[in-house]
Amino acid sequence: MDFAYSPRCKDYLARVSAFMDRHVYEGEEIYERQHQAFGLGEGRWKIPPIIEELKAKAKAEGLWNMFHTHPKFGPGLSNADYAPIAELTGRCHIAPEVFNCAAPDTGNMEVLMKYGSPAQQEEWLTPLLDGKIRSAFLMTEPAVASSDATNIETDIRREGDDYVINGRKWWSSGAGDPRCKIYIVMGKTDKRAETHLQQSMILVPADARGVTIVRHLPVFGYDDAPHGHMEVVLENVRVPKENMLLGDGRGFEIAQGRLGPGRIHHCMRTIGAAEVALEKLVKRILTREAFGKPIYKHSIWEQRVAEARIDIEMARLLTLKAAWMMDTVGNKAAQAEIAMIKVAAPRVALRVIDEAIQAHGGAGVTSDFGLARVYAGIRTLRLADGPDEVHCRSISRIEFKKHSNNA
Repeated sequence: MDFAYSPRCKDYLARVSAFMDRHVYEGEEIYERQHQAFGLGEGRWKIPPIIEELKAKAKAEGLWNMFHTHPKFGPGLSNADYAPIAELTGRCHIAPEVFNCAAPDTGNMEVLMKYGSPAQQEEWLTPLLDGKIRSAFLMTEPAVASSDATNIETDIRREGDDYVINGRKWWSSGAGDPRCKIYIVMGKTDKRAETHLQQSMILVPADARGVTIVRHLPVFGYDDAPHGHMEVVLENVRVPKENMLLGDGRGFEIAQGRLGPGRIHHCMRTIGAAEVALEKLVKRILTREAFGKPIYKHSIWEQRVAEARIDIEMARLLTLKAAWMMDTVGNKAAQAEIAMIKVAAPRVALRVIDEAIQAHGGAGVTSDFGLARVYAGIRTLRLADGPDEVHCRSISRIEFKKHSNNA
């Protein structure tokens, strides 16, 4: 593969970088002040006005929906072109939303683009593309090991011209946002079918009768408001049959199409966060002394900085390779690489962030430098979109198949 960024990638990368320098980094500080001014309780779930102001500016400059590979829905950047941009947005937690490139909306838009009917696209995809609403993906359940999606128990039952949905979901990221208007819900339509044909995905309006947000789920004490990770009960929720995506029993098919690009985005944003952590680490040890000399001159820190740089470069190159393979040979052929980056990138970032916390001492675990919060978020990625064990299982099986007599 050619590791050089394309001219189009360089153009967008320069424009996004300049926009972030002019607006986003300062906007992040304004965002935090506005959010804190809302106070506790219900105020935590209000949207700071600055975010919509920044979205309007980004949209006006054409820095919008850059993750879409199809020119019908965005600028038509390839996965390899968008990957470095995703890394850049990973440096600031509000940046993905500013450019309308934030999860879970990106994955949900991919689903609606690929599998939605024209009516579904008009009702839900268009406002998502415009950044007027947000969405959530309801898959994981508290009562089963959801890393094996065949365990999911939510019932989707056809009754005349409707489907009736019953189940309990949790870790429904984004469901706390007051702008969240649509859920994609995964459940079983036929428990007698073959294992991978039992699941379906269906569109459920967030305000549908029978939908109840039970509680928000904190991550190491962080509530991630106003985005949030929610536990949601669906009790006799009735939606029209036209809300079914693609058809009964097509849930696993949709899931495979949804996860590939999203994992590239997650991993590159994670690498961006690791770069910020390494920068903070180096600046800290260059300006502090301990035991008679600058901290950076202690050999242990030379070792840690070097290993952090090596790890970040390896993770970035592997992720770029996966993106390039998706563009050139397809998601299926890139299956092993996609699984590998999902394991490697969060592990690398967590190691680097942990060393940055160590370099900051007690300050590292406060909210002063943002390291604790980003650590909490990226630790979650080792569970989201499948835990490490599931991806390692896939990687090992591909490796076994290479050398099996039955391959």
